[in-house]
Amino acid sequence: MTGERRESGNEGFRSPETGDALQRMSDFHLDVLREVSNIGAGNAATSLSTLLGKTVDMRVSRVFPMPFNEIIEYVGGAERMILSVFVRIEGGISGNMLFVMSREDAQSLVRHMTGATETEEQGFSEMGLSVLHEVGNIMIGSYITALSDFLGFELSPSVPSLAMDMAGAILAFSLSEIGRSGDTAIVIDGALSLDGGALSGDGAGHIFLLPDPESFNKIFQALGVAGNGDH
Repeated sequence: MTGERRESGNEGFRSPETGDALQRMSDFHLDVLREVSNIGAGNAATSLSTLLGKTVDMRVSRVFPMPFNEIIEYVGGAERMILSVFVRIEGGISGNMLFVMSREDAQSLVRHMTGATETEEQGFSEMGLSVLHEVGNIMIGSYITALSDFLGFELSPSVPSLAMDMAGAILAFSLSEIGRSGDTAIVIDGALSLDGGALSGDGAGHIFLLPDPESFNKIFQALGVAGNGDH
């Protein structure tokens, strides 16, 4: 997996809207977010298992904050081909979510799901793209549901949009779409396996939660940390 970082490291954050709150994000708060993510992963695994008729396991490996401008390098560099599913969230909190998977893992996933082999030369078939869109929808939807249940907020996601391109192009477009969001993401790393076997390549998917600046305080309040002073 690319981009080694300390799970609880908050160094390097400069956003005036989110910096103070992120400095208060302790290991305990990250553990709470990790537990929410594990619930989301379990929900996603159940839904994918039903869809595929296979045993699916989704394991969350890390949850930590990251500046948005580091995401491109974290997923393998600007020229790496990736799959991305983008959703806008509105409701008790607002922001954006991105599900990202390498092209290699996306090809492996389509092969496991449909039996078809997607080649780099031919590109993804309409069926393959439909499968990946549904997987991304399930992944993000499961995490949004877990987050909504835990925080006690009603959350409404937009229709998911799918893109397959170089990471630099996709994330530059996503940044222009995000607009109102701050410059910090909460990263949720997970490893996906089907029938006991990990996918090829990284064997991982990344979810990036980018709350709007005003939503960070609402999240911290729900975690019981708002107004507690510096930690």
